Amino acid sequence: QVQLVESGGGSVQAGGSLRLSCAASGRTFSSYAMGWFRQAPGKEREFVATISWSAGSTNYADSVKGRFTISRDNTKNTVYLQMNSLKPEDTAVYYCAQGTTYRQSDRQYNYAYWGQGTQVTVSS
Repeated sequence: QVQLVESGGGSVQAGGSLRLSCAASGRTFSSYAMGWFRQAPGKEREFVATISWSAGSTNYADSVKGRFTISRDNTKNTVYLQMNSLKPEDTAVYYCAQGTTYRQSDRQYNYAYWGQGTQVTVSS
């Protein structure tokens, strides 16, 4: 059974940083792309960042480019999201997801498994 467990969320002031982690188990982690998505109150879940199986390819939502960095450590079965220069509009529940293939994707339907989410709150 695949399990994805996020951690690292919390409250921070605008301009601050947080690093989210997502520990995966149950499948060969290094074979699949990983992604981060977020859902703000009253809004639909949206794409944030994705990384291919080998970390050779990444992609970001325009709203986070230059501020967020996705990375992975296949020896630790963990994917990370480093978030810098945080803004109040980054406030959301952040979800990690494991892809159906090795290719990175910004589409939710290309992800088979999801974590339970971790809250990020950015105050002005």
